[in-house]
Amino acid sequence: MAKCSKCKKRKGKRHCVALGDYLCSLCCGLLREKEIHCPQSCTFLEKHKPYQEQRIIEKKQVSFPKGLSPEEDILNDERMAWLAVHIEAPLKEYSEKKEAFTDREALLSLEYAREKIEKDKGLFFIPEEKSKPKNETGEAIFQNIERCRYERKIILPGEIATYKKEEKIQCLERIIFGVKFWAKGNFEGRNYIDQVIKRFARIKDLSHQKKIITT
Repeated sequence: MAKCSKCKKRKGKRHCVALGDYLCSLCCGLLREKEIHCPQSCTFLEKHKPYQEQRIIEKKQVSFPKGLSPEEDILNDERMAWLAVHIEAPLKEYSEKKEAFTDREALLSLEYAREKIEKDKGLFFIPEEKSKPKNETGEAIFQNIERCRYERKIILPGEIATYKKEEKIQCLERIIFGVKFWAKGNFEGRNYIDQVIKRFARIKDLSHQKKIITT
């Protein structure tokens, strides 16, 4: 039996459709949907995906991110709050289109975006899968983050600012904390999603009130 095409040490017992080669079970688990864009028809993906999703959910305890206290919440900063709105907008959109969209899916989508920003590396694709992101909502969040620019109310030269990688990750971690806090262990529900929808409704109401005042 041939050796694993990645580590070159262990036996390659699993045939990887995306790579067209064999992997050992360890490399398959480490690279699956991280460096390899696995087709949904892969039997190894289907078998292990529920376990991996649960590991993502349990990976961090529900503690305030980056050692901040609620009083020091980064979302009290207008610039970071603006980024947070762009991160949560796809979650609101997808959850309104799909009633079955749960807090679990929201969390996995946010983790997808964070991992993509953290690693900043591409995936191995098989031709028929190129146009299909493995997490459509997560990809929408990632694209929103990459396009997001903060503009002050009074614009001065050079003040249309982009966000640093560290800021993007910090904001994502803060929102991931929010999902875990509101879900309260029930990730098949929509406690967090309901909060997002209510928050955007308030933003819309405030925007509408300002328009009435200025006309």
